[in-house]
Amino acid sequence: MEPLYPLMFQPRFKERVWGGRRLEALYGKRLPPDVPIGESWEISDRPGDESVIANGPLAGRTLRALMNERAAEVLGTATPTAEGRFPLLCKILDARDRLSLQVHPPERAAHLGEPKTEMWYIAAADPGAELFVGLKAGVSRDHFEQAIDSGEVADCFHRVAVRAGDAMFLPSGRVHAIGSGLVIFEIQQNSDTTFRVHDWNRVGLDGKPRELHVAASLESIDFGDVAPALIRPQTVDAGAFLVRPLVDHPLIHTDLVEAAETAEFDPDAARFHVVAVTNGALVVRGGGISVSLSPGDFCLLPASVGEATISASAGARFLMAGAGR
Repeated sequence: MEPLYPLMFQPRFKERVWGGRRLEALYGKRLPPDVPIGESWEISDRPGDESVIANGPLAGRTLRALMNERAAEVLGTATPTAEGRFPLLCKILDARDRLSLQVHPPERAAHLGEPKTEMWYIAAADPGAELFVGLKAGVSRDHFEQAIDSGEVADCFHRVAVRAGDAMFLPSGRVHAIGSGLVIFEIQQNSDTTFRVHDWNRVGLDGKPRELHVAASLESIDFGDVAPALIRPQTVDAGAFLVRPLVDHPLIHTDLVEAAETAEFDPDAARFHVVAVTNGALVVRGGGISVSLSPGDFCLLPASVGEATISASAGARFLMAGAGR
């Protein structure tokens, strides 16, 4: 059986009414023509959306097959989902227009759908771009319900101005929306449950109003979640690299790593790592195979690769993500 090595995957593009074409312009993604693409699923083990390996001896195999056959080699000390799937779903989002005001169910509302905790890294932002996250101070459930009925629920949301390089953590139960003019790297639980509270009275790709899920949303929202702030990480000096821990949560761990000079980085060999390049160039080596990564590229470094190295050009910036510790 072939040793595992740094794995790249064929992205899965998702047409969205709020999407655009910036993934093509920024990252050279080969998008299907003439449609708004809102999401590029870079690493996915979702039913019907399993990522296909794009490089090396395992090219053409799916991440699902790999998890079925060699999960321990892929994950190391990390834990798969209850269904035995890869624990993360990794995407790039292109929000040409703002997304719906929405929420993902928390564990206490898991009977409604899969909980989903996630984090966002802002890769590009138009002037004036903002996120809708959490509630404004003083917004009660009654106030929120009345605002839904009056069409003014957006006024209940806390808004945060953002620029490239910012990051936000979104535990399940936190109401949120991405504003227009943003490109975001998203690292999340392997889940795809979203309840829409409000969708700006627009129609979907089929020309019909998109479905809302008001009752499920009200059951899922954390009404004590008021005015959350952007992540403000402390920088850890790791020699030629600056490491900024963004999220350290039982479900997701993500660091932002920046190369102060051209150098090599040695990741922890006990766990798998997702490497996602936001700026500059990387070469990831392990298992006798090297892959070159440019901005917008994602790579899965299985735990069994053991001693691996990441060579980074000066100024390169990348996310290192994994399951919670």
